[in-house]
Amino acid sequence: MKVKNIHLLLLLACLWGPSFLFIKIAVGEVPPIMLAALRIAIAALILNVLLFIKKERLPLSLDYWKKIVVAGLFAQGIPFVLINWGEQYVDSSLASVLNGLMPLFTIIFAHFMISDERLTNNKIFGVLLGFIGLLVLVMPSLLRGANGSFLGILSITVAAASYGIGLSYIRKHFSNAESFKAPAAQLLSVSVYLLPLAFLIHPEFSIWSVSTAGIGSILVLAIFGTAIAFIVYFKLIEQSSAGYASLVTYIMPIFGVVLGVVFLNEPLTLWVLVGAAFILAGIRQTKKPVVKTEKRFGIQIDTALYSKFR
Repeated sequence: MKVKNIHLLLLLACLWGPSFLFIKIAVGEVPPIMLAALRIAIAALILNVLLFIKKERLPLSLDYWKKIVVAGLFAQGIPFVLINWGEQYVDSSLASVLNGLMPLFTIIFAHFMISDERLTNNKIFGVLLGFIGLLVLVMPSLLRGANGSFLGILSITVAAASYGIGLSYIRKHFSNAESFKAPAAQLLSVSVYLLPLAFLIHPEFSIWSVSTAGIGSILVLAIFGTAIAFIVYFKLIEQSSAGYASLVTYIMPIFGVVLGVVFLNEPLTLWVLVGAAFILAGIRQTKKPVVKTEKRFGIQIDTALYSKFR
C-alpha cells in the first residue's frame, strides 16, 4: 500500500508540476481570465459527467452551496486567474517555486480558522524560512526597481495566499466530503460566473484564433492538471492522509523548474535556486513532528521516550 501511495504521489506531481509550463504557453495567446475560465469549465464538465456516470448527485442544500462558492472562489477562481496573469511577467519555473509558498500560507490561515491547527514553533520557523525565500526571489526585481516582473511575483504570491485561505476553508467545512463531490461542485460554481465574466471582458475572443499549441495547453491544463489531478489527489487522501498528499509540494517545483529550463529555455539563476531552497526548507520544517512532553514529579519527560520503558 505504501508503494502504491508513493506512485500516486509521483503521479500527482507529474499532473500538477507541468501546469506552469502549459500556462506559460497558453497565456501568450489567451487572456488570463479566459484561460482560467476555460480550464475550470472543462474540468467541471469532466468531473460532473463522472459523477453522473457513477449515479451520484451533488447535495442541494443552500448552506452547502454557499460554502462551495466561497471555497471555489479562493481555491480555484482567484488563484487560477492571478497565476495566469503573473506568468505573463515571470518565468514558469519561478511561478512553480512561488506556488510552493501555498502550504506556508495555509498554515497561517488555518491557525485562525481551525481550532486544532494552531501554530507551533516549528511551523513559525518554517513560515519564516519560506518568506525569506520569497524575499530572495523578489530581490532582483527590487534591485532593478518595481516593474512587470515584480508585479508578476506579487500576483502569484497573492494566488498562493488565496490557495491558503481556500484550503483552510475546505479543511474546516469539507473534511468529510464524499469522494470528489466537493471539487466537482467547486469547479461548477466557479464556471457559472467566471465563464460569462471572461466573455464579457473579452467579447472579441475566439477559440478559432488560438494555435494548436495553445488549444493543446488549455486541454492539458483542464484534463490532466485539474480534473484528473483532483481525482488522484482525493484518492491519495483516501488511502493515506491529507498530510501525506501535501508532500507533493516538495516535488512540484522540481518539475516546474526543469520543464521551464528544458522546453522554454528559461534561465536558472542563483536567486531562484537559493529562494527555492529556503521555501522547501520552510515546508520541511513545518512537517516536523512536535515533541510532546509531560510533567511527572516536577520533571519534563519526553513522552515518546518514556513510553518505551513502561
